[in-house]
Amino acid sequence: MIKTLNFEGRSKFQRSVQKWWRHWGEETTAAYLFLLPSILIFIVFTFFPAIYSIIVSTFRWNMPMQPAFIGLQNYITLFSDPIEAPVFWQAAKNTLYFSLGVPINLFASLMIALLLNRRLPGVGFFRTAFFLPAITSLAAVSVVWLWLFNPSQYGLLNSLLISLGLPLQSWLRDPVLSMPCLIFLGVWHGMGYNIIIFLAGLQSIPNTYYEAAEIDGANSFQKFNNITWPLLTPTLFYVLTVGLINSLKAFTEIDMMTQGGPLGTTTTLAYYLYQQAFKFFQMGKASAVAVVLFVVLLFLSWIQFRFVDRKVHYE
Repeated sequence: MIKTLNFEGRSKFQRSVQKWWRHWGEETTAAYLFLLPSILIFIVFTFFPAIYSIIVSTFRWNMPMQPAFIGLQNYITLFSDPIEAPVFWQAAKNTLYFSLGVPINLFASLMIALLLNRRLPGVGFFRTAFFLPAITSLAAVSVVWLWLFNPSQYGLLNSLLISLGLPLQSWLRDPVLSMPCLIFLGVWHGMGYNIIIFLAGLQSIPNTYYEAAEIDGANSFQKFNNITWPLLTPTLFYVLTVGLINSLKAFTEIDMMTQGGPLGTTTTLAYYLYQQAFKFFQMGKASAVAVVLFVVLLFLSWIQFRFVDRKVHYE
């Protein structure tokens, strides 16, 4: 009798396993097989380098010398060394300064997206024109803008100043003007992508909401404030998060146009990391900067998801 129950129990268990495999096992296995290439790429090119950077940050490794373990000394040097700390903190301030272009970009992109969302003659041409900078190489764009900001009379902006009877400007050589010039370039280059994202968000809002609002007598501002803005907050949250991350790791335009100058006024944390690693070959210190930048990005992302995400309406 006991053997019969055990046999029946095993039969039920086997049937349940077979049932689970038919409904879930095959699909799960297939899903992981399809995800396997992406998982391997993530491990090799993202996860492993990140872990390796954390390990290297605990070493003094001035290539081509052999690395020597020093614990947290690289971090102590960055934050408190009388020579290195002022340079590091200046790079941190410059990074925050450069990130001020993110809200400017968001505001300008949203306003243009609202205009391009209307049915106007030639709106397709203007959508394409605004999106073109986003698909253009940032290195090539930086070379073009380097000519526009040329401090001589042959630079386009200075030529306009001469025609208006105004004095020439040094632009990228001026400690005051150099960072605003880079911010303007970043806003111009990233605006096209944000416009397309905002357009997608605007066009996903059902038109019936606006029709009901018009029946109730709502004006344009009331429709934007009560319909467009709440339903666009998921898109805005995404653009804000991605834009902030991209601004904190900006490198190409700085390297092509100012090389961190003049007087270090455009040296951001990302460019400071590059200098330590590939100019001074201090790999341990550069890895410590990378870890600090990662922690800053993680903290700012947490703030956004902790506080900003509360204002997002997903339905």
